[in-house]
Amino acid sequence: MRLSDTTLLNNRTQRPLPLTQLGFGGAPLGNLYRRITEADAQATLDAAWDAGIRYFDTAPQYGLGRSELRFADALTRFDRDALILSTKVGRVLHDCAPQDVTPEAFVDVPQKRIVFDYTYDGIMRSYHDSVARLGTDRIDMLFLHDIDAGTHGAAGEDEKLRELFSQGGYRALTELRSAGQIAAIGAGVNTWQICERLLGEADFDGFLLAGRYTLLEQDPLDSFLPLCVARDVGIILGGPYNSGILATGAIDGARYDYAPAPDHIMDRVRKLGAVCADHAVPLIAAALQFPLGHPAVKTVIPGAANPSEVRQNVQIFETPIPAALWTDLKSQGLIRPDAPVPQEPPHAA
Repeated sequence: MRLSDTTLLNNRTQRPLPLTQLGFGGAPLGNLYRRITEADAQATLDAAWDAGIRYFDTAPQYGLGRSELRFADALTRFDRDALILSTKVGRVLHDCAPQDVTPEAFVDVPQKRIVFDYTYDGIMRSYHDSVARLGTDRIDMLFLHDIDAGTHGAAGEDEKLRELFSQGGYRALTELRSAGQIAAIGAGVNTWQICERLLGEADFDGFLLAGRYTLLEQDPLDSFLPLCVARDVGIILGGPYNSGILATGAIDGARYDYAPAPDHIMDRVRKLGAVCADHAVPLIAAALQFPLGHPAVKTVIPGAANPSEVRQNVQIFETPIPAALWTDLKSQGLIRPDAPVPQEPPHAA
């Protein structure tokens, strides 16, 4: 597999948005779990650029604005016309007292609290705040952030969708797209079901889906991914390691969906790892490359907290994987028999 190009279509204009199949996820640069110095953050972004990565994703949530501010510094050095940038809307950041800072998994953050707001005014406020933090008047893709039941619960998801469609949030997105201020709209979420639901309601160009189509999970093959292919809707795949276990293997303390992995997941990962070992392929390489076998999946965006992690991601992405590995995973029932698998070269532009 090579760090090659792909495209995501703006379905309204059929304008292709060029992406690299390996992108850069900006959550770690918001000081996810630990503090990263400004120098290390910029060196990490430079390493991604130098490696040929040209798709970068961030969000207001990541460090309560810190990730976007760090991207702003990098954008002054990068050729803005040569990259695709995405961020997210739906979380509005408000100044607050220290004791009211929104508790998150990010450390050393500004004094901000998060208010979820998917109304017209909320989407516009979130967008313009991001433009100000990023220091650019052009954001290529704008994703509704965490509008799904995973964040709000089933009843909350229904409420937020009503907010989006009856109180003008979706209208705000389409106005920004029609005005050329953004090129594509979608949602950045942790469940595929909300993406399918959104496609039943309106016109979206793509989705940033965290996990849910991985070596461990292929349920979207039943209905969602075929719908994406039929509608020319592209998927950007975050979380290809299911929050850790497909990177670390079934070690003590391995995490699956941000919690300690249950026994049945540990057992399956051991079996996946054994097949990979038989073919001298690291499990992490198979996990990173597997989603790109599906034609709806345009890019994968693992995060990185330092330049060495960027280089490791590129090395993993470019690790050769024999076709026999995928065949063995299917024959042993470890991935679905109908799962498309990566070819050489994958989705070459």
